[in-house]
Amino acid sequence: MIDVILKKGKEKAAMLHHPWIFSGAIDKIKGKPLNGEIVKVCSASAEFLAYAYYNDQSRVALRLMEWEESKTIDKEWYQEKLRNAIASRKHLLNADTNTCRLVFSEADFLPGLIVDQYADFLSLQILSAGMENVKEEIIALLKEELNPRGIFDKSDAGARKHENLEATQGLLWGETPPEFIEVRENGIAYHINIADGQKSGFYCDQRDNREILAAYSKDKTVLDCFCYSGGFTLNSLKHGAAHVTSVDSSALAIETLAHNLELNGFDAAQQLSIQSDVNKQLRVFKEEGKKFDIVVLDPPKYAPSRSALDRAARAYKDLNRLGMLLLEKGGILATYSCSGAVDMETFKQIIAWAALDAGKEVQIIKQFHQPEDHPVRVSFPEGEYLKGLLLRVL
Repeated sequence: MIDVILKKGKEKAAMLHHPWIFSGAIDKIKGKPLNGEIVKVCSASAEFLAYAYYNDQSRVALRLMEWEESKTIDKEWYQEKLRNAIASRKHLLNADTNTCRLVFSEADFLPGLIVDQYADFLSLQILSAGMENVKEEIIALLKEELNPRGIFDKSDAGARKHENLEATQGLLWGETPPEFIEVRENGIAYHINIADGQKSGFYCDQRDNREILAAYSKDKTVLDCFCYSGGFTLNSLKHGAAHVTSVDSSALAIETLAHNLELNGFDAAQQLSIQSDVNKQLRVFKEEGKKFDIVVLDPPKYAPSRSALDRAARAYKDLNRLGMLLLEKGGILATYSCSGAVDMETFKQIIAWAALDAGKEVQIIKQFHQPEDHPVRVSFPEGEYLKGLLLRVL
């Protein structure tokens, strides 16, 4: 195994079990490892630190995965990590919920591997060169552990570009998923499209937050922005919302939401879908003098990296300012950010700026986080990407 020696003073993060080492921290390499190869990471004094995936095409040149030198990273190692991850989510799957994230990359000591379960199918994302090298082994282990009807590749995320990997998508094993798979989450049925849907097919990271918000929706008018397949819309209707307006720019999202409304037998008169750019539509509502009791803002990732933070902060501020202006006095704003570069304190500051611009007084009444199938290792706070605030706008 090839040794990668860090510069003096650059070993602290590895000793604290942070899983990333950037290329600038490397002093020398004893050999020429292939991208995705497992290497031994050592301090400047030749002390063993960890085993890691190596990739000279990525800023994150080393993705640490094992800190015990006596361990061998082989089939049994991967099997143990997969079994541990799957077992920790077992209690989440029941008659009311048959979808969740089974493997969450670094959080489960499997850097670059994401596995989502949708009923009897698995959606797989491989986002690191090291995991790409053991792709067939991972597929075989997933078959052995879960016996799914099919495993579908959704490794088309932009993160693969940083690892110098091509985007891939398609059937890996078993049956091709039907156009719509029916899953259940919190007792609500969804038709999801794995092949053409966003990310891995469905955003199960908002499972808990949908229920929390829905508890406020009885007899209320709700505006669900960036509604996608309708998670907040459907939960609000289930909990007695008087009416929900759902907005998304994607035709597929609006079509999927229509399927889901019918699937759950909700009254069509209580819901309106609008295919439109959300920011433009919010301005239209403002010009019309439209008001809502609850506004949900769940936008896509505005800050894919820290370099985009300033631009993203302006976008979040303007979006939330518009959302606040559409609320009845004392109304509820549920606002989210899935940008890992935006931490909770930064997000709160952005909301404060939005409130100032909107001329509103705002109270924080709850904080939202990602659910337990998206755990955050204390040694890897970057894994906490989803955050949100439940606000009362006075």
